[in-house]
Amino acid sequence: MQNLSIFKQAIGLVVCLLIVYATASIGAIASATAGEFYQSLVRPDWAPPGWLFGPVWTLLYTMIGVATWLIWRKSGIIGATRAHLLNGAQLVANALWSWLFFQWNLGALAFIEILGLWILIALTIRHFWKINRIAGGLLIPYLLWVTFASLLAYTTWQLNPGILG
Repeated sequence: MQNLSIFKQAIGLVVCLLIVYATASIGAIASATAGEFYQSLVRPDWAPPGWLFGPVWTLLYTMIGVATWLIWRKSGIIGATRAHLLNGAQLVANALWSWLFFQWNLGALAFIEILGLWILIALTIRHFWKINRIAGGLLIPYLLWVTFASLLAYTTWQLNPGILG
């Protein structure tokens, strides 16, 4: 574990959260009209209401930020380069999915991409777990949500072939 003062640890937590929230904001830009678009789609009976996504994603992004901070706190950047690169890749893939689905209406590509996102999250969990089990554990709800979201994305795409070509 790095020998960091409480101040440096607090600053590190804020930076990790800001990085995650900034990435989330890029996806949120694409989702600005997602509520209306989501309501216009044919959805499976088991699809959650649109209002649920914001709170769930806020909690998940916070957990990702804290997990990232725990890894940084334990190993720094250089000591956990692969873990940080995987984490960064999954964040980029996460933001990209919103653009593919909500802005560009590319259902097939969005589904393929979310499967890649799932793999990146699983790899990130594996690498985080080796460094700090709490950090790895914090990402498990995220993986579960993306598993659900993958099924929802696939089903919604299949129900809306004219819109999500």
